[in-house]
Amino acid sequence: MLFANAVHLIAPMAAEDGEFHGPSIDEFFPDIILFEGTPFAINRVILIRFIAVIALLLFFWLSTRKMRLVPGRAQSLAEMGLGFVRVNIAEDLLGKKDGLRFLPILTTIFFMVLAMNLTGIIPGLNLAGTSVIGVPLVLALVSYVTFIYAGIKKSPGKFFKNSLFPSGVPWPVYIIVTPIELISTFVIRPLTLTLRLLMNMIVGHLLLVLFFAATQFFIVNLGGWFALMGVGTLAFGLVFTLFELLVAVLQAYVFTLLTAVYIQLAVAEEH
Repeated sequence: MLFANAVHLIAPMAAEDGEFHGPSIDEFFPDIILFEGTPFAINRVILIRFIAVIALLLFFWLSTRKMRLVPGRAQSLAEMGLGFVRVNIAEDLLGKKDGLRFLPILTTIFFMVLAMNLTGIIPGLNLAGTSVIGVPLVLALVSYVTFIYAGIKKSPGKFFKNSLFPSGVPWPVYIIVTPIELISTFVIRPLTLTLRLLMNMIVGHLLLVLFFAATQFFIVNLGGWFALMGVGTLAFGLVFTLFELLVAVLQAYVFTLLTAVYIQLAVAEEH
């Protein structure tokens, strides 16, 4: 009984009433599995996040515990991913010195977003850990705090002044410029980081559910000539699965890249 409940919570079963059921926003707010009524309540989304984090930790532990001069496949994949973040994001935008300083947090953000994005296309999970606002919001706040820290560390006492009152602007214009800078720099940035990642993962999940639910409906429930339509929706579902894989990687890259851009702006000489 416990095993059956666990399977149902990880991969919810399709409705058996013979009617078509499209995707619903309720899928992002599943029932509680464990510790209901406590601050530690766990539902399907949180369980998926746990699985993603555990899988990520296991991958890096197994691939790096016995480093070799001639790397195997797992070590090569880990080194390629770490090298990509270091060279193409950290050092490319921040230079070697600052890139090395902020490399741990940029690497963590990249692989955490990537792992939780990929759960959306893994059979049996079928839901991105970033498709509910908690993780995107926390990561955006981490990015935001890092940006503020980098600016204050670089220019103590001048960071906020230089951000809100750019040099070379006539003082009456500050009445317009300062509120714009305040909103765009200190409000819009964490908000857009959160919503960009969240919305992409939500839309991707809804599209995949729509295509595969339609496939089941046409082939299993209706049958006959309608099965041909099911073949079409299946093909679209497979294509969009590959597209969602691309989006998962791209969103991890964009989130990390923008974090590095914000840090670079904070440590620029004018700050």
